[in-house]
Amino acid sequence: MTALEAFFDAAATYARAQHPIFVNNTEKRSLHAASIRCYDEVRRLAPSPIEHIDVPWQGTLVSGNLHLAPVDGPAPLIFFVPGCDMTKEVIPHPLYNWAAHRGMHIFVFDGPGQGESNLRGIKLTEDNYEDAASAALTHLLARPDVDPERIGLFGISFGSYWAARIAATDQRIKATVLGWASICDKYYLFEEESPRYKQLFAYLTQAENEEELDQFVEHMALESMMPRITAPTLLTIGEYDPRSPLEEIYDMFDLMKAPAELWVFGDQHHMVTARGGDQPDWARDSHTMGVDWLGDRFREPNFERAGEVRYVEPGLPGPYAAKVALKRRWFE
Repeated sequence: MTALEAFFDAAATYARAQHPIFVNNTEKRSLHAASIRCYDEVRRLAPSPIEHIDVPWQGTLVSGNLHLAPVDGPAPLIFFVPGCDMTKEVIPHPLYNWAAHRGMHIFVFDGPGQGESNLRGIKLTEDNYEDAASAALTHLLARPDVDPERIGLFGISFGSYWAARIAATDQRIKATVLGWASICDKYYLFEEESPRYKQLFAYLTQAENEEELDQFVEHMALESMMPRITAPTLLTIGEYDPRSPLEEIYDMFDLMKAPAELWVFGDQHHMVTARGGDQPDWARDSHTMGVDWLGDRFREPNFERAGEVRYVEPGLPGPYAAKVALKRRWFE
């Protein structure tokens, strides 16, 4: 167990170290290979099976880690989309797997723009993430241990942007969580947040200059996508998320035709928690509650809270509590 914890920490640290190198040089390849090498040890030592899966797609491969729940027979599957600065090796913790603990498999994807896809030189385009994800889902649905009627989608941070596109284009998804919803105008991320995001996307899209990248960003709006989502959907957002102004989140939420609810975490920024304190990515309670929500939707696709905005404040009732505030602004 001690070795498992150490190898997981090492894999995650190497993954973070390779991220800000925006060229496929020897240093980046060495750091990424070290992350994979350490994670292979995690897979060997983990209490439940973790399979590294390669999926053929458009003449290349896309990859993911499939964490199998210790259950008999076909089980629900969560297709997990990490953020643009994450790889499939950093989540979930092998000893604190919030999906497996709830009897669900979880597949963590390195789509175009992430991890192994970057090292393979896969260029991120406007719509190839959802195409690659659908290919991976088709591969997973061929397994006898996956229940095709209980497929959940969970995207966090920028992964929620890609997850929204997947949910809008793949009807096999039965329920969706857009966590830390980064679904607003990308101006805020690329022009007001850290300059590294624009540097990162220049690398991911292989744009030759800033003008070319700006043209790519202009086509990233989701206004036409949100109404196309048909599966029940949960959105979570911090009241003061700098990349997702709350009023714009409400506009996007109101575009949805699928049954949906929104949890606003008061006085918080991007990486929200019900407790309001700092937590490691793999232990954040907003993730665990999101997995609970997916499990609920597998049992009850139609839910009474559809259309509601729940205002969650640290130390006060949580989103499932009967007395949680139903409002859109702090002063209401």
